[in-house]
Amino acid sequence: MASIPLSRNTLRPWHWVAVGGLTAGALDILYAIGFWGIKGVAPSRILQSIAAGVQGKEAAVAGGMSSALLGLLLHFVMALMMAGAYYLASRRLLILVRRPLLLGALYGLLLYVVMNYIVVPLSAIGPSPPPSGLWMACSIVAHVVLVGIPCAYAAKFADKAATQIR
Repeated sequence: MASIPLSRNTLRPWHWVAVGGLTAGALDILYAIGFWGIKGVAPSRILQSIAAGVQGKEAAVAGGMSSALLGLLLHFVMALMMAGAYYLASRRLLILVRRPLLLGALYGLLLYVVMNYIVVPLSAIGPSPPPSGLWMACSIVAHVVLVGIPCAYAAKFADKAATQIR
């Protein structure tokens, strides 16, 4: 069976956004699972903590594997939305695709702030005590490197794909 090579030239713009969101989501969840796994926390608990944003803490833990799967789904939906938002903004602000490393890093920092100081406190989880310094520092770096930058490069590749279509 002949295969079609996957290259930057064969993907449509929204395919690149999906690649960016899925990449950012995978890297981010692997980071969280690795960080907390060293401390003995099971991956399912990490995913349940994401589901707690809509279910509440107690319901998410009581929900077992169903809550963990919901958390995984929610995590990737949010990552896809983050990549999509960057791409949509880049349609108006072309500098976002011209400087993906710098502006992707700043986007990752912005995402960290929005998620931890707006989204999570307004979710069913509610306000939480400040995280440990190590978790906070590592999470900021993770959002910059593993989330923001992949979203920015996906937008850059999507922009190139869009110009080839025109």
